[in-house]
Amino acid sequence: MDLVWEQLVVDSADPVALGRWWAEALGWVVFNEDPEEFEIRPAADRLPGLLFARVPEAKTLKNRLHLDFRPADQAAEVARLVALGARPADVGQGEQTWQVLVDPEGNEFCVLSSRRPG
Repeated sequence: MDLVWEQLVVDSADPVALGRWWAEALGWVVFNEDPEEFEIRPAADRLPGLLFARVPEAKTLKNRLHLDFRPADQAAEVARLVALGARPADVGQGEQTWQVLVDPEGNEFCVLSSRRPG
């Protein structure tokens, strides 16, 4: 099979603002600065990327797909992301080891428990 995962597309009201937010949150680089389809990647020559595409409608429901991140220090990473503009979210998860946050446009993502040493 010759199939390469190129990117994950995120619908957005403001692709540039949301793409720049995620680039800062992840420490990724801007690959394409098109205001209609703004793309970031881990590095210019690395895949997959996140492509933020302009759509006219606002987000109204819980995402059917979301990103999970495993940090070295969950509490520190949650605090850093909240300082950047993320917000805690309750999607009915109850008491869990992960924290659900939303980005500036309300897209849910999870910060999992801290990585174990080794």
